[in-house]
Parts: sequence; structure tokens; C-alpha cells
Amino acid sequence: MIKLGYLGPRGTHSEEAALYLENLAAEGEKAELVPYPEIADVFEAVRLGAVDRALVPVENSLEGPINITLDILARTDSIVVSREFIWPVRNNLLAKCEPKNIKTIHSHGQPLSQCRQYLRTRFSWAKLIEETSTARAAELVSQSSEEDGMAAIGTRRAAEIYGLNVIAEDIQDNSENCTRFYEIYSRDRGMSDRNAEPPKKGQALLVCQIDGSKAGSLLGVLQDFARFGVNLTRIESRPARTYLGAYIFFFDLELDNNLEAVHKAVEAVRKRSIWLRYPGEFPVIRAER
Repeated sequence: MIKLGYLGPRGTHSEEAALYLENLAAEGEKAELVPYPEIADVFEAVRLGAVDRALVPVENSLEGPINITLDILARTDSIVVSREFIWPVRNNLLAKCEPKNIKTIHSHGQPLSQCRQYLRTRFSWAKLIEETSTARAAELVSQSSEEDGMAAIGTRRAAEIYGLNVIAEDIQDNSENCTRFYEIYSRDRGMSDRNAEPPKKGQALLVCQIDGSKAGSLLGVLQDFARFGVNLTRIESRPARTYLGAYIFFFDLELDNNLEAVHKAVEAVRKRSIWLRYPGEFPVIRAER
């Protein structure tokens, strides 16, 4: 059995997403799930071969990009993206006590933000307390008494693990809230891509640094994509951490029976770049919930 790393602890959205993927896997592809406390630890586990592949969050539709994931991808030659997974985020209110007795609501900062309107309308009297993760919040509530009036925003999985009641489901303000994950592996560890053939439809990821001191540098890159008819579904930038004004760009390229055109565009952009990395071409899977 292979090992799949993910951002822990148990009971988080990342674990729910990993469990969903494993439920889709064929019997011979099942994996042991291994949690890690930080995203950097997940990447390091892949690099060292402690896990065969891993699931890392890359973007939330409401909160934006996960910068640490982008930064590590930009600086790691060996990481390959084998597929993208889109996970609908469902936040739930977990507690031991009755809703009217809730005094404090605990969770990670993002769920507290994503459920702000709901909390303001239904629990305006409750104090909101930020924790390191949704799972940690659920654990703290499980250690409290009903009289403490503690509640947590978290997953149904966390409610199962910590013996809490789900007193309200889907409390996020935006029903379209979702998180994009990359499943990754290291080409240096001898892992083969799960895609024997490049997918005809899906995405490709290109990461590069261009010379920002030259006027029109980014425009030239965009024109290369347009010249070969390659559609961009996302553009992101991050500081290159070399000098002020230097940036790294992340481009998501749409695959739609156009692999040859994508390859030509990538080579054209390579000629304009200080450096370029191409972590892979991969299918996009959206969870049904």
C-alpha cells in the first residue's frame, strides 16, 4: 500500500478531501493517509520519500491563493503535479451544548471569516476565538463541559472523531466556497505519473520568472499564449525574494485537445524567461457532495 501525505491533523478539510479521493481509488490504488502539521512538511515528506504522493491546498475560492504552496512549487524542480482536485468546503457548527447556550465559537481563521454573516445573524452574542485548525477547535470543544458553552466550526469528520453533535450544517456564507488541491509526487523518488498518457482535457501548470526591468515583458508572455491559442484560466504572481520588484508568475493553461499548441507556447515562454518550471499536465477532478 502506498502512502499519501496531507495537511493535518485528522478531522480537517484536507483529510476529508484525501478520504474522498481514496474512496474513488481502485482497490490496488488505496493509500495509507499520513498527516503532517505544516504544508512545508508535506512537501518535505514527498521529497524524502516518506510518502509516495501528497495532497496540498493551492487556492481557496474566497480567501485566495495558499502562498506557501506556490512558493515551494516555484523553488522545487522535482515536484510533479499529477492531478487537481476541487473540494467544496462545507462548514458545520459542532458542540455538546444546545445552540442557545453557546458562549464561544472556535475555529481556524478562514472558516470564521467564511461564516461571518451566519455567526453575526445567529450567534451575535458569542465570542469568536481563532485556533490553529478546525480539528484543534473540535478537540478543545470535546475536552470541555456542556456548561462551558463552547462550539467549533469544522467538518463532519471532526464531529465523528471527537464525539460532537452537528447542530448546524453548511453554515458558510457562500455555497460556492471550494478549495483547489494539487496531488503531487517527486520525480526524483522514482514515482511514475498516474497519467500514462497526457490528459486531453484538464490543466497544465507553468511557473517562470521574467525580466521585469524590460517594458512589455509580461505582455510578450501573454501574446505567446494568445499566438498559439492557449487559454489561461489563472494568473498568479509571487515575490521572487531576490530583489524588490522581481516576481515569479504562475500560469494555469487549459488543456482541451491542444497539447501540441500548449507545448509550443511553453517553449516560446521559456525563451523569454530567466527560468521556467513545468510541473505537469493533469486532469481536474471535482468532488460531488
